[in-house]
Amino acid sequence: MGLLSLITGRPGASGFGSASTAEQVTDGVDASNLTVVITGGPSGIGLETSRVLALRGAHVIIAARNTEAASEAKKSITEANPAARVDVLKLDLSSLKSVRAFADQFNSMNLPLNILINNAGVMFCPFQLSEDGVEMQFATNHLGHFLLTNLLLDNMKATAESTGIEGRIVNLSSIAHEHTYPKGIQFDTLNDKKTFDRRSAYGQSKLANILHAKELSRRLKEEGANITVNSLHPGVIMTNLMRHSYAVMKAIQVATCLIWKNVPQGAATTCYVGLSHQLKGVTGKYFADCNEERTSKLAESDVLAKQLWEFSEELVKSASQ
Repeated sequence: MGLLSLITGRPGASGFGSASTAEQVTDGVDASNLTVVITGGPSGIGLETSRVLALRGAHVIIAARNTEAASEAKKSITEANPAARVDVLKLDLSSLKSVRAFADQFNSMNLPLNILINNAGVMFCPFQLSEDGVEMQFATNHLGHFLLTNLLLDNMKATAESTGIEGRIVNLSSIAHEHTYPKGIQFDTLNDKKTFDRRSAYGQSKLANILHAKELSRRLKEEGANITVNSLHPGVIMTNLMRHSYAVMKAIQVATCLIWKNVPQGAATTCYVGLSHQLKGVTGKYFADCNEERTSKLAESDVLAKQLWEFSEELVKSASQ
């Protein structure tokens, strides 16, 4: 991203830029015929994304670990917009058992699924293994979303085929994907505490989000499915995601105040990629400030994307045994 464009908010080719808000980029969009699942919707940019999608008429399913907070989010959305259609379902992405339970529950509701927004995440966590024995940032940010997407994919394909409406999968990544381990993904030492660095581990999980979107996009194009898959960097926003490094990030924010976004701006790229008619048929791309952006060299690797896919399948398989 050009620093000048980031600071000034100057629009890019899409007509939007870093200063654009979620409401602005979806102005005039009718989403009343769409059903959306968004992970991590109770707070921050997830809440704003949920609010704006509901404002545009979409039926929004907030999938969250903390259902009490998600219910409060639903209440705030429906109080401001009585016509909003919002439901809450339990989902803990760090638990593959919980991911399967969510998918079973959602699929049993016989709802269509047009858009899946893989938004939830954790950042800079101290070393910890999930209940499935996987490093927590990788487990939550990537592996849980990998399984969730696969379990909801048949529903999305059926919805796209029966309605003729393009399905969309949106992975929230980060510019932090550029700051990972030297080889990108530590396949052999993923869960090794000795080699763990919480910032590199976060970057690894965000790189995985892009590679996941890249490989899934390739597979869906190959089979002719009417579904696009893209990833994005929402911008730098002070939210609950920063809770493990609040003091440090607050100091950085003071020193770099011109590049930080507010929450409505932070949700803009997600809403743009999820709803914009400009992106019909666009897949396997990475966006920032509502415009297509280049990734790191590692994120461009087809070989690494395929290797990650196969590695993720093995992790899921071993966890279920």
